Amino acid sequence: MKRRAEPEIFSMSLLDTITAGFGAVMLLLVLTKTAEPTIVVRSAVQLRARAEQLQQLAEQTADQAKALEAELAASRAQLAAAQAERTALRVSADKLQNKTVETRQQNTVATTLESQLASARESLTEEMRRLYRSNAVHRADAPIGGIPIDSEYIIFVIDTSGSMQQFAWRTMNETMHKVLNIYPKVRGLQVMSDMGDYMFSSYRGKWIPDTPGQRKLVLDVLRTWQPFSESNPAPGIEAAVRDFAARGKKISIYVFGDEFTGPSIAQVLQTVARLNPKDAQGNPLVRINAIGFPTQYVDAGVSITGVRFAALMSLLCEENGGAFVALRESH
Repeated sequence: MKRRAEPEIFSMSLLDTITAGFGAVMLLLVLTKTAEPTIVVRSAVQLRARAEQLQQLAEQTADQAKALEAELAASRAQLAAAQAERTALRVSADKLQNKTVETRQQNTVATTLESQLASARESLTEEMRRLYRSNAVHRADAPIGGIPIDSEYIIFVIDTSGSMQQFAWRTMNETMHKVLNIYPKVRGLQVMSDMGDYMFSSYRGKWIPDTPGQRKLVLDVLRTWQPFSESNPAPGIEAAVRDFAARGKKISIYVFGDEFTGPSIAQVLQTVARLNPKDAQGNPLVRINAIGFPTQYVDAGVSITGVRFAALMSLLCEENGGAFVALRESH
């Protein structure tokens, strides 16, 4: 029998197919490598465009932020202006209220002093009678009357505390001016704070000469005078008596205040009694008068320190030959 031929594992057709496939793969690789630079270039262009867009967006955002900051600054300026205007209105309202209180006080000064100081007149020395006849003219419409005018020396002890400065300073200045006008001429005068501080240190322990220029200077300085105060007139009264009390001189102290914050009324009365003894006729070395200003009103009435001031001044003036005048608001 004829033997069949054995099949060939690798024929020409198989090799052609393998070769063609390999060539296709190589072609794909070549094409892929050739396209890469185009893709890279395209990506770079897109990134630059995106970067430009982001830059523009950042600039727009910065402009918007600046606009908002400017608007915020304008709003803050408007708020500050509104607050300043509100503060100014509040100050104006406070000044108007204080002026109203002062006007009410001024309306009562004349009649109150006239009625309460009338009993405190002293006998005039011959010199003071002559001075009064030659200089003083009592008008029918005089704002203050009844104030003792025989003293040859006068001392003002003035409470310079915040309550006085805020609520009664203008009225106090005007009252002092009126009291000075009652005395046409004295031999000496002095001004001290409630703590015993002298208005003029160069005149410590000495009398200020009574001249028109000196009176004007005292009133001018008094408008802005603000030495430290504890709302306690006792140190000033005691210093005035200790430094100036003398036999043979007619001296009067005028206490202007609104509060007494000291520890003891009785202690003040005892100290002043020791410093200001009476003669055989019962006359003290120094006459003490006081004027109380109504700054201590509260909802329920008068503050305790205001009541204590009125109590102290009433007793002190009574024991030392003077008069206490408590000014009151008119309604």
